[in-house]
Amino acid sequence: MSHSPDRASERAAPVRAGRAPAGPPRQTSLRQTSSGRAARAAERVAELIGSVPPGSRLGTKEELRTLCGVSVGTFNEALRLLQARGLVTVKPGPGGGLFSAEQSPMVRLGNSVLALDAQANDVADAVRIRDALDPLLIEDALWHASPADLAGLRDHITAMEEAVGAADPVAFVHANWRLHAAIAAISPNALLSSLYTNLLDLIESHTLTVLPSSEQPLNEYIAHRHALHRDLVDALDRRDRDAALRLIREHNTSLGAAEDPAGRR
Repeated sequence: MSHSPDRASERAAPVRAGRAPAGPPRQTSLRQTSSGRAARAAERVAELIGSVPPGSRLGTKEELRTLCGVSVGTFNEALRLLQARGLVTVKPGPGGGLFSAEQSPMVRLGNSVLALDAQANDVADAVRIRDALDPLLIEDALWHASPADLAGLRDHITAMEEAVGAADPVAFVHANWRLHAAIAAISPNALLSSLYTNLLDLIESHTLTVLPSSEQPLNEYIAHRHALHRDLVDALDRRDRDAALRLIREHNTSLGAAEDPAGRR
């Protein structure tokens, strides 16, 4: 976060940016969802899922049940937990069994895409709402940003610059989201700030990785996004309303209008 790394902003993820070139491991922690043996068995299988590519065969139900050392009933409950998170698929018949779920549809972010888990539609909606709130937060930042606030924003810009230098799109997206969260925190409107931050959290929590699109090398794209955000913070520092609003419009429109999580245009 198109969902430019910035839309997924810039918040997918997530950021495991698609397990593409190299993304962080999938978010597979299930301990908060349930307790007891079923949750521990689900966590064991989730760890296995995180170590293999999407679509990999994990084994039969009986093989995995034996691996986890639980009863049939407990394993069935663990399987329900895994399916609820969209981590596994079950295929019947010869050669069937449990498979790590294929990565769900992508959400476009300009010249990058966020690879998401099963909540792709929710993320696409969250990105649209987030973008609609950006101008309101920029207006608040123009009026209320203190020197300390601006110094904090520049720290995030530096983190984005370092991610560009390291050719690390996942780190870039996370730094980008932290920048936007910091801008939201400047607003005296607690409801607006909270809503925006929750949207960022939703986007980030369902992002698996960031992948390049075919239109432009991802490293070039994130370098462009870094420059845009740097200029935006400069405009806030100058209290240049016209420039700041122009840049946030460019920030959002350059991400791409049709954010279809399934990649349909």
